[in-house]
Amino acid sequence: MTSQPLQVVGLRSRGVAFQALPPLSLYIHIPWCVRKCPYCDFNSHEAKPVLSLSKGGAFPEKEYVAALVRDLELALPQIWGRKVYTVFFGGGTPSLLSGEAVGEILRNVRMLLPLDMNAEITLEANPGTVEADKFAAFRDAGVNRLSMGIQSFNDKHLQALGRIHSADEAKRAIQIAQQHFDNINLDLMYALPTQTLTEALLDVQTALQYKPQHLSCYHLTLEPNTQFHHNPPVLPDDDASAEMQQGIEILLAENGYEHYETSAFAQPKRRAKHNLNYWQFGDYLGIGAGAHSKLSFPDKVLRQARYKQPQAYMQQVAAGVPIQTEHDVGVEELPFEFMMNALRLNEGFDSNLFAERTSLSLLSIQNELLEAERRGLLSRDHQHIAPTQLGQRFLNDLLELFLTAED
Repeated sequence: MTSQPLQVVGLRSRGVAFQALPPLSLYIHIPWCVRKCPYCDFNSHEAKPVLSLSKGGAFPEKEYVAALVRDLELALPQIWGRKVYTVFFGGGTPSLLSGEAVGEILRNVRMLLPLDMNAEITLEANPGTVEADKFAAFRDAGVNRLSMGIQSFNDKHLQALGRIHSADEAKRAIQIAQQHFDNINLDLMYALPTQTLTEALLDVQTALQYKPQHLSCYHLTLEPNTQFHHNPPVLPDDDASAEMQQGIEILLAENGYEHYETSAFAQPKRRAKHNLNYWQFGDYLGIGAGAHSKLSFPDKVLRQARYKQPQAYMQQVAAGVPIQTEHDVGVEELPFEFMMNALRLNEGFDSNLFAERTSLSLLSIQNELLEAERRGLLSRDHQHIAPTQLGQRFLNDLLELFLTAED
């Protein structure tokens, strides 16, 4: 027990030295929305005037698209020659963009980057900001996967969540989307204010009527710096929310959905490639206001963040310096960062992936792995490492063990 920590330090002291770089994704942040939801802690800003948003013109679309393209041009030296396998438009509300704007962005992505011919290109959409011709324009622009923020099919709960759409509008939006896309994700939330188990399961049953290729089911949490955090609503207690989670998991399994990540469920072969790249500690370039990047180089791993305020971001791009913060990820931080992502995957990961994505040997976290096994939170053999059901339930406790790897 006394000699192994010394060996661990020695293994890490050599620094990062990658044999090959991880797969690369592109994230594009659209920071505007019609109305800020009380639970949302993302970098999103209400655009004015609200009434004109669905018709466009309520935010500087043309100027922002130009800034995104310039941001990408400035980032090219850091990713030169690397193929991009997935693209994700997140927000905010990317569906506020016109089809022309999305097309302009993707045309420049294709011109500037070697985009994989089978790249998954996802756009997040709010049911309250969609029209039939806009979905068609997104598809024509090259978007091949749509992620829709439904959250609930109950008008009472939608109102409590501050959503701008009704249950009927959500259903109509799904029907329109299915005319143009054959790869759709629906976001749902549970453990909502005053929500019952029956209501939570009814939301999922309603979603299943549309046979979406992917479902994301999130437990509502009160995040800092949100309206809900400052004025907390009355939420179901831990036992009630755990019963909802279990009921949702059983219902989706009965309908053929694979529960492959903490909050993600997919039909066979329909897992979200972009999100999988995150969970497998792949690389991603983030452009747009407040976007984050994680980029690997032969001798280091770099994290970056762009300026958050849209106007400041556009000004900084014009000045050629869109990155507000940047730092190397220390070798001692890599085990926790890897596990924080990879252990969200219920099936775990191939043992070789740890070395591929961190350049470290598994021996460097041998003590932590043994302790996780001893507590029944982790199972492993020479080929595979995965959280147990207990580890999935108490994921934070499992991850805390790898924080000690930084000491």
